[in-house]
Formats: sequence, C-alpha cells, structure tokens
Amino acid sequence: MRSGLDRLRHALMFEILALAIVIPIGAMIFGVPMTDFGVVGVVSATIAMAWNYVYNLGFDLILKRRRGTTLKTKPIRVVHAVLFEVGLLFALIPFIAWYLQIGLWTAFVMDIAIAGFYLVYALVFNWTYDVVFPLPEWREDASKTA
Repeated sequence: MRSGLDRLRHALMFEILALAIVIPIGAMIFGVPMTDFGVVGVVSATIAMAWNYVYNLGFDLILKRRRGTTLKTKPIRVVHAVLFEVGLLFALIPFIAWYLQIGLWTAFVMDIAIAGFYLVYALVFNWTYDVVFPLPEWREDASKTA
C-alpha cells in the first residue's frame, strides 16, 4: 500500500493541477467572477483533499482485504472514481449554494458539471499517477500473470 507521504503527494498534485484547469474554465462557463469561483474551487479542493486521503486509504484497505492486492483493474478504476465523486458531491453542494448565494438545485447542477470534469480527470490522473509511481507489489503481481 502507499505510504502517508505518497498519499499526500498524490492529493496535492491532484488538486493543484485540477484547480489550474477548473477555476478559469468554470468561471467562464458559469458566469461567476473568477475570484468567487476561485474561493469555491480552493475550499472545495481542501475538502476534496481530506476526502481523497480518507477515501483512497479506505478503498485500498478494502481492496487489499478482498482481493489481496491494491492493483486496480479497469472496472475497479471506474468504480473507484465514481464512488469518490458521489461522496464529494454530497459534501460540496451545501457550501456552493451558501457561498454563491444560489439555490440547492442550481448548486447541484453546477456541482454535477464540475463532478463530470473531475470524474474524467480523476480516472486519467490516478491511472497516470500509478504508472509514474508504481508500487513494487504491482510489478510482482504483473510478473505472476505474465
């Protein structure tokens, strides 16, 4: 399994890159001042980083217990990304509605759009991260199946 420092590196890299993409594009698409969307983005990223750490640790523990490895197949990667975003969606809607002074439905629609971006982004980022920073156990598992 990944170490605490590796999980921290993962979370920070994930959120910083995502913010650099989502703040200017989100402000433009939703017609919200970039500073307001930036606050929503940074607070959301902070909540997401905490969720990311807890969620990935829990997911890996369950995966290790059930499958004996943390190596993720393509279907598991999809489930991993979807469950992460669903959990985060419920945490962020009240904050977005409050900060932007919009209704819960509007915040939900906005968050669904943002979650759509993050769903694809999480899948691509996590897959890339695992390729760039593979765990030694995965090399051993891969050599057993070859």
